[in-house]
Amino acid sequence: MMNETDNADQIRERRNKVGRVHRMKKFLTSFLIFWVLFSIAAIIFLGIFSIHLYSEVKDLNETVRTLMEKDASSANTRKSSRALTKTKDTAIKTNDVKTDVENLADESDVRKVYLTFDDGPSVNTDKILNILDDYNVKATFFVNGRTDAHSVAMYKRIVKEGHTIGMHSYTHDYGQVYASLSSFKDDFFRIQKLIYKYTGVKSNLYRFPGGSSNTVSRADMSDLIRFLDKEHVRYFDWNVSSEDASSKKKTSDEIIENIMRDVVKYRTSVVLMHDAAAKDSTVEALPKLIQKIQGEGDIILPIDDNTRLIQHVSLSTK
Repeated sequence: MMNETDNADQIRERRNKVGRVHRMKKFLTSFLIFWVLFSIAAIIFLGIFSIHLYSEVKDLNETVRTLMEKDASSANTRKSSRALTKTKDTAIKTNDVKTDVENLADESDVRKVYLTFDDGPSVNTDKILNILDDYNVKATFFVNGRTDAHSVAMYKRIVKEGHTIGMHSYTHDYGQVYASLSSFKDDFFRIQKLIYKYTGVKSNLYRFPGGSSNTVSRADMSDLIRFLDKEHVRYFDWNVSSEDASSKKKTSDEIIENIMRDVVKYRTSVVLMHDAAAKDSTVEALPKLIQKIQGEGDIILPIDDNTRLIQHVSLSTK
């Protein structure tokens, strides 16, 4: 028979064993909690990093577009030598839209201002349409291709409310759009069919990504222009820029100043703005901009068949 000492030893051993089990459970529980918290922290970190990376890429794209548009604005003062040498029967001529004597306004002229918005639809398109409706003003939207429900609704709303809808390529991917004449055609028909599908409008207006004087197109721009001409499509550049696509974000006051500085110069002003998701300053500037333009006695109109062409480059022969 076991004596009291043996019983005490067994009890102590069982208690020690139970203690070890409890400690092991506690360790495992603590480890699992740590692992879960670590995993959550890692997911949060990766999420923040992804958002930051996306923002960096977006900013880079904005910078590229800004450089393209600045290049387009300055390139309309010089000839595209590549286009001239490539094409024997058709050459590109440059049009200095900033000093076009025929378009310079006299004091007695009623100036026409065409507000144009590129790169939509986005959440800001809705806001811009609301503002335009408040002031009973019509504008022109050069859209990209998107099929989400909101974008489709924006295409329809643009047309329903009497604005002009134009094409700004389907993808807005310079490398893809300008890879070749064939690539340009594919992209063109894709955006034209998309607009027609959702609005019933076969758009005959186009704005080249980066402008008609862009210098990144691998395709001969004269070929692209001739293609649009054969499709009975008119393309518009701009002679007034809001500079809202600048790599350095513009304030609403700066946007207004950039536009008003030039619209007073011309009989016809085609104003470049953007309704992309990041263009909150453009939305903020719009009400005051409309008030200032109308305060000058100018008329704000949507682009139509009677609008004077503003083109950085065009064909010297057709």
